[in-house]
Amino acid sequence: MSGTEKAALASAAVGVLVTALKFTAYWLTGSLALYSDALESIINVVAAACAFLAVRVAAQPADEDHPYGHHKAEYFSAVIEGALVIVAALLILREAYFGILDPKPLDAPAMGLAINGVATVINAVWAMLLFRRGRRLRSPALLADARHIAADVVTSGGVLVGLGLVLVTGTLVLDPLVAGLVALNILWSGWSMVRDSINGLMDQAASPEMVARIRALISTHGEGALEAHDVRTRHAGSATFIDFHLVVPGEMTVFESHAICDRLEEVIEAAIEGAVVVIHVEPGDQAKGRGVPVI
Repeated sequence: MSGTEKAALASAAVGVLVTALKFTAYWLTGSLALYSDALESIINVVAAACAFLAVRVAAQPADEDHPYGHHKAEYFSAVIEGALVIVAALLILREAYFGILDPKPLDAPAMGLAINGVATVINAVWAMLLFRRGRRLRSPALLADARHIAADVVTSGGVLVGLGLVLVTGTLVLDPLVAGLVALNILWSGWSMVRDSINGLMDQAASPEMVARIRALISTHGEGALEAHDVRTRHAGSATFIDFHLVVPGEMTVFESHAICDRLEEVIEAAIEGAVVVIHVEPGDQAKGRGVPVI
């Protein structure tokens, strides 16, 4: 089992624990705000399970039907998670609406707040660890899960503050109002996750910083070539596909130009984790004069 799969499986286990704590807090208090927080945690568990399945598929090697690999499977997980988050937000909004119409007193609010606080701390620690692991493994599924958990931490903090105000002021309508605000925040989080995942499915280019780094590597290590142009990049899960045209002197042998390509591929793949490099060699008369100059 890969590191990414282990992280996704651990995230599901943490999600089950946190969900149990939050539903206990809701059961003790009857708070709609705590209900909204617990419902989002259910989505965390489902999302973590989806992430686990996605990273297992993404880890499969390229085959005859998928010659470029299965990297994009992770984006599907993130899209599903975002859609589930949106559904949860709409369910919470519905409950909040009826709660505003008929606010109800809370039972054992102090105990409920304490239990929910413990669950929030667990989520915060796990979100930090998952962000670190997701960035290191360059996993869209783990990063989407980490973002969702981080959003859950923020909303849980808002819930704790809101219920604290209910205790202090005795204004019962604050409970469903807080639940509604939580739902709006969850709705935005879900939309952001879907949007980012769709960008990945649409072959979004690497960041300007990464492209600049690639061009610098070509310029520095392309000795013997004249220039490189039409540098293109696209992300697919943990892989970054990079291709460009390398212009060499017309009299250069195939052996010599191939050696330059091998050197560039080795340097770029060592500098950028998950890089897959394809180079098209062209003779000197194909130079465009506006490509990457080779030092």
